Amino acid sequence: MERMETDKSGTVSIIIPVYHLEKYIEQTMQCVLDQTYTDWELLMVEDNSDDRSGEIIEEFIRAHDLSGKARLIHLTDDFGAAAARNRGVRESKGRYIAYLDGDDVWRRDKLEKQLAFMHENDAAFTFSGYEFANADAVGTGKVVRVKKEFTYKQALKNTTIFTSTVMFDTEKIPREKLMMPKVKSEDTALWWNILREGITAYGLDENLVLYRRPGKSLSSNKLEAIRRIWMLYRHNEHFNIFKSAYYFVFWAFTAVWRRI
Repeated sequence: MERMETDKSGTVSIIIPVYHLEKYIEQTMQCVLDQTYTDWELLMVEDNSDDRSGEIIEEFIRAHDLSGKARLIHLTDDFGAAAARNRGVRESKGRYIAYLDGDDVWRRDKLEKQLAFMHENDAAFTFSGYEFANADAVGTGKVVRVKKEFTYKQALKNTTIFTSTVMFDTEKIPREKLMMPKVKSEDTALWWNILREGITAYGLDENLVLYRRPGKSLSSNKLEAIRRIWMLYRHNEHFNIFKSAYYFVFWAFTAVWRRI
């Protein structure tokens, strides 16, 4: 597939929070470099790591002469994934914001297909399907399918929207509304905040991302996931216990179904 370049109004700002990713970050950066759509900037926000993540990033930027397209930003006074992504959004210059976790991998045509999908649907908020992968970023064959449209009430029942698949148009959603709250599952909390205002998220039902699950992690800890989603209902959405339980039942069913 030929590489695709557009005018600067189509620049995608790719934001990667970096924390203890020395095993994976080079492959993740390479998947960005391999994109068929080339009008992007890459913002990697280092979150107080004490491994070689920062060195690997700087070496990669030098080796591929990316000083004009990629940069490493160091957090100094605020930490965590939400703070890292928010710093990236504030420093971004592109019209579009795309999130990528530092251990995940995009298919080569991810940006090209998603931008075309956004234009076709005049969408402010899009996401795509994805595939679970092992520690080596090899797909397991378990692909998560997504619906064409997702409203606030649908999102409360189904947390299918995966961070590394998301893209926003900042001409339709101002950057200040893209600040993630400092709570557990900050990404889901942001999706709900945006959808609550009446915006619809559009799902591109194609497998464009490999979601690496390298053994035990926060996202694969089932008890922690249950606690986090319950706390979001109670404290982020301010639902009473009965309304929280109602949405929780739907969430639990879809969460299990995605992993079968």
